[in-house]
Amino acid sequence: MSLIVPNFDESVIVRSAEAEVIGRAPTTIRLLADSSSTGGALSTQRVTLTDGADGAKPHHHSNSAELFYVLDGTAQLLSGEQVVTAERGDLVIVPPGLAHAFAAAPGEDADILIVITPGVERFEYFRHLERIAYGKVPPESLLDVQELYDTYFLNSKTWNDARA
Repeated sequence: MSLIVPNFDESVIVRSAEAEVIGRAPTTIRLLADSSSTGGALSTQRVTLTDGADGAKPHHHSNSAELFYVLDGTAQLLSGEQVVTAERGDLVIVPPGLAHAFAAAPGEDADILIVITPGVERFEYFRHLERIAYGKVPPESLLDVQELYDTYFLNSKTWNDARA
């Protein structure tokens, strides 16, 4: 068993009004705490999806687990070859190396707290996604930074079929 010993000595407090917000409906991301502020322990964000909006496409992390806690609404989550419908109060944790994706369930809204541990500097990743959304960089530019963000994209027939 390995143990991650975070290296920070003060509480991390992020006020809602101070969180950086990326995007706008139907997909809004609130950047809460990055790895650098938690001594490598975790990185976390809150993702709000409306009207069945997609969150993340299928991918995996080689070195981090990802936790999804549904604050409100109904989400669909890919976990390996299984698509899970999660509702308010449900928790799904995906281990390193397992394919996963998330979205609001069709016709539903979802508000999800996401925690990645151990932490990876992710805020710049989400800013990169925003640049893609606004046409400032091409979508394939994500392929150049997969290793940097420990986010490796893949195809999932299971996910594609569930979201069709």
